[in-house]
Amino acid sequence: MRISIWPGAGQPYADVLEVARHAAETGWDGVYVADHFMPNAGGAYAPDHPVLECGSVVAALGATVPRIRIGTMVYGNTYRHPAVLANMAATVDQITQGRFTLGVGAGWQINEHEQYGIELPPVGKLIDRFVEALQVLRGLLRESRTTVHGEYYTLTDAVCEPKPVQDPLPILIGAKGEKRMLRVVAEYADMWNTWGRPELIAHKSAVLDRHCLDVGRDPRTIARTAQALTVVDGPLPTDLPMPVIGGSLGKLADEIAAYRAGGLDELLIPDGLLGTGTDRFKAMDKVLSLVR
Repeated sequence: MRISIWPGAGQPYADVLEVARHAAETGWDGVYVADHFMPNAGGAYAPDHPVLECGSVVAALGATVPRIRIGTMVYGNTYRHPAVLANMAATVDQITQGRFTLGVGAGWQINEHEQYGIELPPVGKLIDRFVEALQVLRGLLRESRTTVHGEYYTLTDAVCEPKPVQDPLPILIGAKGEKRMLRVVAEYADMWNTWGRPELIAHKSAVLDRHCLDVGRDPRTIARTAQALTVVDGPLPTDLPMPVIGGSLGKLADEIAAYRAGGLDELLIPDGLLGTGTDRFKAMDKVLSLVR
C-alpha cells in the first residue's frame, strides 16, 4: 500500500514545501494538494483565511521536489474549462517528468461559487457536466485530436500539445455517491478517492466493483485511494465533520492494517492534526514506519 501526505493549502507555501520535501526525502510515495480558494463556510477557519491556489502549488512542487508523485485532491470541475485544465495537467506532467496525478471532481463548495459568481447547478446537472468534462480531459490528454459536441462543452478537432509524459496520465476521480458517481468512476477513472474509515472504504469499494462489472471493466484496473484525519499520539477530536483515525500508534497501526486488508492501494494522510515544525516531521516519520 502506498502512503502519501496531504499538506493543507491554508498554510504558507514555505510550510507546504517543507512538508513535501520531508516526504520526498524519507520515502513517502506522493503529495496531494486540495483545490479550494477559501475555507468552507461554517468550518474551523474564518472565511478570509488565506488559501493557496492548487494549480500553482502543484506546478511549483513539481519543479522543486524530486522523486515523489504530485497530485490534486481534487480539481473542482466548475472552476476551470476542462480544455484549460487538460493543458495545465499536461504541462505539470512535463514539469515533473511524468510524476503527476490529475485528481478531479464535480465541484461542491457553495461559498466559493457564490462569491465568485460561478454557477453551481443542481446535483444531476452537475454530474452531467462532469461526465462531459471527463470526455474532454480524456480526449485531449490521450488522443491527437478531440471533438466533443455536448450540452456544456463544445470542442471541434481540438489539440493539446505537448502531451503528458505519462501515457496515459492517470485520472483520479473523487466520488462518494454510490448510485451515480461511483458508476462514473467505473467508466472513466484510473484511480478513485473518497474520505472514510476502513470499513466505509471497503463497503464503497465493493460497490465500485459491481459498477465495474456492469460496465464491462476489470475492477482491478482502478486504484483505490482514501484518507481520514490522522492523530498519531493524542486524544481524538470529537467535533470534526471528517472521519478521524489513530489516537495512539497501536490504534493507528490497526487501522492502517484494516485499510490494507480491505484492498486500499494508497492511503493519504492530511497534515492538519500532525502538528507543526519538527513535531509534524516526527509524526510523519511515525506514520511512515507503520506502513513500510
